[in-house]
Amino acid sequence: MDDQNKNLILATVLSFLVILVWFVFFPPEESVTDPNAPSVVSSTVDALAPPAAGADPQTAAAPEQASAPRVVIDTPRLKGTISLLGGRFDDLAMKNYTNTIDPASDIVTLLSPVGQAQAYYALYGWTPAGDLGFEDVPGANTLWSQVGDNTLTPQTPITLQWNNGKGLIFKRELSVDDRYMFNVTQSVDNQTGAEVRLAPYGIVARHGLPADLEGFYLSHEGVVMRTDGTLEEVKYKDAAKLPLVAREAAQAEVTEAVTDGWTGFTSKYWMTALIPEQGKPFTAVTKYVASADIYQTETRQPLMAVAPGTTGTANSRLFAGAKEWESLRNYQDNGGIAGFIDAIDWGWFFFFTKPIFSVLHWLNAHIGNMGLAIIALTFLLKALVLPLAYKSYVSMARMKELQPEMEALKERVGDDKQKMQKEMMQLYKEKKVNPAAGCLPILIQIPIFFSLYKVIFVTLELRHAPFFGWLNDLSAPDSSSLFNLFGLLPWASPEPGSILALIFIGVLPLMLGVSMWLQQKLNPTPTDATQAMIFAWMPWVFMFMLGHFASGLVVYWITNNIITFSQQYAIMKSHGHTPDLFGNIKAGFKRKPAPVPVAVAKKSGKK
Repeated sequence: MDDQNKNLILATVLSFLVILVWFVFFPPEESVTDPNAPSVVSSTVDALAPPAAGADPQTAAAPEQASAPRVVIDTPRLKGTISLLGGRFDDLAMKNYTNTIDPASDIVTLLSPVGQAQAYYALYGWTPAGDLGFEDVPGANTLWSQVGDNTLTPQTPITLQWNNGKGLIFKRELSVDDRYMFNVTQSVDNQTGAEVRLAPYGIVARHGLPADLEGFYLSHEGVVMRTDGTLEEVKYKDAAKLPLVAREAAQAEVTEAVTDGWTGFTSKYWMTALIPEQGKPFTAVTKYVASADIYQTETRQPLMAVAPGTTGTANSRLFAGAKEWESLRNYQDNGGIAGFIDAIDWGWFFFFTKPIFSVLHWLNAHIGNMGLAIIALTFLLKALVLPLAYKSYVSMARMKELQPEMEALKERVGDDKQKMQKEMMQLYKEKKVNPAAGCLPILIQIPIFFSLYKVIFVTLELRHAPFFGWLNDLSAPDSSSLFNLFGLLPWASPEPGSILALIFIGVLPLMLGVSMWLQQKLNPTPTDATQAMIFAWMPWVFMFMLGHFASGLVVYWITNNIITFSQQYAIMKSHGHTPDLFGNIKAGFKRKPAPVPVAVAKKSGKK
């Protein structure tokens, strides 16, 4: 077995094993639901109000939300209502996103009120201290009144008000931008004649597990939190295992932040996050109330003392919407929310995924088609690694030049393997050939492949992104199928995830297999029967394995194969070895492998 074929086998097997491991640990996404989660959570149970220091937590009973008056929310990207019972953000949907690729399908709902399945909402309030009790401050079940009758829009903020009848007048001023950020200003006007002490808080609560929980390892779903520069992710199953904290009367994790931070719940594409005033200390809490099956995140701002005749004010923000890269970056860079771009789950290889997506986003903005942007990105990535690839292909071409000397060496040393190895190493040293260089292109491509897969899987900009023709969602597998001859036969393709769908692959996977096969045929069929068998099966094994990945990733892989084929062909030809592509293809169909040497060598005058 010559060293060139050894390197090719090693690189191919290594690549195969990496993809196999990836396929086993990160299988195609499936919808996962918790069989123990109630389909409807009782409306008599609500979020726990944060306790004052040293006080017992209070559980508020919530009447039906449907009967409470509401304030309409209407922005370019959001629609919904705010319940005046508790001042809850509990009815919110995103105008720009539909549940399926069908434009007529329902828009994505983010928040839903108590009484509906998997209730999900945000609310604000005050925790009493000193002589104040929970009945003296607004909480989850306070019925607010609206000052005026405005709809909440980017141009028209609203004000809610509640008088406790004991000299404290609470106000909540709400505004919203043209994307997904609400500003919440809570204030208390002290007309009691004595100092009062109290602390503002915000809560995001989820009743039970989300109905659309994917449970896919590659994408984080659950609590995402940043405090003082440290990002933390807690999955729902891990939140349910937090230690019991008596003071919280729940399983909880309490984190003190000094300078900055935010916390909330995230899915792959959507997020609801509490953002207290940056540059000031706050307490972040992750909580699970097992008795009510409620997951919570909280922000608690410092206790304030409000003198008589003065007003105490607390500012905070609420993000509720889509994790658009451009929006998150704007809130981070221009809105002062440190690390907000990391709400997107960039993964362990963030140093690859972040710049790769930045370039992809820029290309898409200029080209206007995400599929073409992926192709352009592939060209850029191949250009960046061209110096290393060039050395690799030159080394492979030089290995071809050594074939006559290698054959002569084999005849001279016979079966003396030790001497053969020594003589080969000496020959490589004299000719300045690195026999391991053939592995470099594969090794370089592996982290790029993984990073691009992560980008395509978790970034919202790839969701429902069309390419051409039937490829209307680059984040999903190719929807065409051999089962109906790619639409020529009058029956539908198999359902995604079914056995038939795994067997009857689409057009892109077939193109992938053919491109890998042609790239392989730049070199002759190995004389060794085992090598020949591995080479014969490898493109088609990859075709079926990668065929059910996101079609955007398969587009990248096909483009990469075509560029690699062109580069290798040109470099080998420039070194006097024009690959006998058609001869190698023909030899590959023979029962026995073609004898060694094989390429049509047109010498360029160099030895």
